Amino acid sequence: MRLIGPSNEQLGVVSLAEALRTAQQAGLDLVEVAPLATPPVCRIMDYSKFKYDQTKKAREARKVQKTTKLKGMRFRPKIDDHDIEFKTKRVQEFIEEGDKVKLQVLFRGRERDHMELGRAVLERVANALKEVATIERPPLLEGREMTMILSPLQRKPAAARPPGQAPSGQPPAKPPAPPPGQPAPGSPTGAKSAP
Repeated sequence: MRLIGPSNEQLGVVSLAEALRTAQQAGLDLVEVAPLATPPVCRIMDYSKFKYDQTKKAREARKVQKTTKLKGMRFRPKIDDHDIEFKTKRVQEFIEEGDKVKLQVLFRGRERDHMELGRAVLERVANALKEVATIERPPLLEGREMTMILSPLQRKPAAARPPGQAPSGQPPAKPPAPPPGQPAPGSPTGAKSAP
C-alpha cells in the first residue's frame, strides 16, 4: 500500500505491517483514504481530530446555509380590496425574506359554485407581486380550498461599479460624431474646429 505521513509527505509503497508499525511509533492512526486505487492509499493521522474537523466544517456550512420556509396566507373569495392589499404587503415581506408562500382561498357553502372568484383573488395577488416573486405552482383546487405557491425570484447580486461605468467593466461608449456642418455638443455654436 502507498503510505502518506502525518505531514502529507510520501513514505512510498510499504507493507501493511510496516505501515501499522510506523503509525504506532508516531502515536497516530492508520486510515485508508483511497481503497480503490492501485496500490491502496493509507494515511497516518489522528482520526478523532479528523472526524471532529469534519463535523465542525459541516456545522459551519449549515450555519451559513439559508433555509427557506413555506409560509401561508389565507384568503376568502369575497375579500375586500383593502384586505387583499394588506395581505399582499405581508406576503411581499415573506418573499423578500427569502421564504416561499402558499396562498390559500377557502370556500364554504355556495362559494364553491363560484371558484372563478377564488382564482381571480390568487391571480390578483400574483400580479401585484410579479416584480419580486414567481409562481412556483399555479392555482390548484384541493377539496374546499384553492392553493398557489409563490417563490422569490432568483436575483444575481449586482456588483458595485463606479458611476459612468458600463456593466461589463468597460467605460461608456463615446457619443457619435455630429453630422458635418453642425457644432459638437458642448462646444460654442460660433466656434469652428480646426482642420
